[in-house]
Amino acid sequence: MRFPLGLDMFVHGYMKMTNIPGTMRYFDGLNVPHLFAWLAIIAEFFGGLGLMLGLLSRIAAFGLFCLMIVAPFANHLYPRFFMNWAGNRGGEGYEYHLLALALLLGIMLHGSGAFSIDRMLGGQPQDRR
Repeated sequence: MRFPLGLDMFVHGYMKMTNIPGTMRYFDGLNVPHLFAWLAIIAEFFGGLGLMLGLLSRIAAFGLFCLMIVAPFANHLYPRFFMNWAGNRGGEGYEYHLLALALLLGIMLHGSGAFSIDRMLGGQPQDRR
């Protein structure tokens, strides 16, 4: 659950991190202050990396959760539920954000699982079934 979501977030953060001038122009167009733009970039890049590795997963999930709550509002509330796959309508959908929020909530509540650095370092209790 956490690896594919972390990979997706990391790739989005990587694209932003490797094109800072273009990313800042994009956020300027949304009237997002540069401080919040940097926080979004850091959350996606390092939060995605943390989820993939299972390192500080609950903290990473919380940062990304906050990002996924704000993202639809930053784009002036997506007008539809479904994403605009064909590109033939104005605006996008918020279905992706809801899915990401549900997965991130699961990670925040249950941790990163058995195959994680968190578990190896003893940051999560062992399953007692």
